[in-house]
Amino acid sequence: MINCYKPEGALFGTKDNRDHISSRAGLERAMNEGKILEATALLCDSRMRLHVDLYGMTGIIEKSEAVYSPDNKDIKDIAVITRVGKPVCFKVLGFTSEDGREVAILSRREAQKECLGQYLCDLIPGDIAEARVTHLDSFGAFVDIGCGIVSLLSIDCISVSRISHPSDRLSVGDRIYTVIKSIDRDNGRIFVSMRELLGTWLENAAEFEVGQTVAGIVRSIESYGVFVELTPNLAGLAEIRDGTVDSDIAKAGERVAVYIKSILPDRMKIKLVLIDSYNGSTPPPKLRYYTDCQAVCHIDRWQYSPDGASKIIESVF
Repeated sequence: MINCYKPEGALFGTKDNRDHISSRAGLERAMNEGKILEATALLCDSRMRLHVDLYGMTGIIEKSEAVYSPDNKDIKDIAVITRVGKPVCFKVLGFTSEDGREVAILSRREAQKECLGQYLCDLIPGDIAEARVTHLDSFGAFVDIGCGIVSLLSIDCISVSRISHPSDRLSVGDRIYTVIKSIDRDNGRIFVSMRELLGTWLENAAEFEVGQTVAGIVRSIESYGVFVELTPNLAGLAEIRDGTVDSDIAKAGERVAVYIKSILPDRMKIKLVLIDSYNGSTPPPKLRYYTDCQAVCHIDRWQYSPDGASKIIESVF
């Protein structure tokens, strides 16, 4: 299935979008074709209307047209004002005169309604979907999976390697790939995951060899050792010398150098030795997708653990 309903911001810089929003004729053509466009919301006025920059003409999105709500719930002010300064998708409904100037009447609601009816309602668990991170909270990340429609990526589904906060892995504005985890059709909610796209234990471990000294990030410090993340889906346990943790060597969230002592696939363990640490904050590591998300649109099952491992870690969709 080819998806033409992208997260908000994906259309903004395209030539086709610019051609349509840069003239009245282009806007009228988009209206007649029922085309979804994007432009920047400049402000929210006292009537809770979004004013959209259309390169010489202003577009107006009424509060009632700012968000599609399947159950017709009242739109919260926060859902409107948080769009200011950001690209918003819309359909052109018509034109009118306001304060002696022509303005375009726009609807984000209609764009979202079409996205839901033509794309999102056909998704099933296991489908791969593009997304953009819109907000981070302690329990997970909210991601736009099409035309500003938001899904939850819970913290335990971000990666196999445990993190204390989604900001350890993601930043607002990041464009990522996700896999549909579950769908609550009664309440119109979609939940997504990402760890299934970041490789199995063997795929990640194949990037390393015994005897190497590599960089990692300290994720947790326990009485028996220090867990160091080597990749988002792979962590190893560093030994504690003399039974204690030197706070100058190991701090949660800090980047460290570790020596790889052994790699044990049957136990899914990598034994490490702490060598040194790097001062300063650690940016989220770059994500690597082991699934070709542009060529593969669906997965039925993903097994993280190697065959024969004592513990099976898998996702079945």
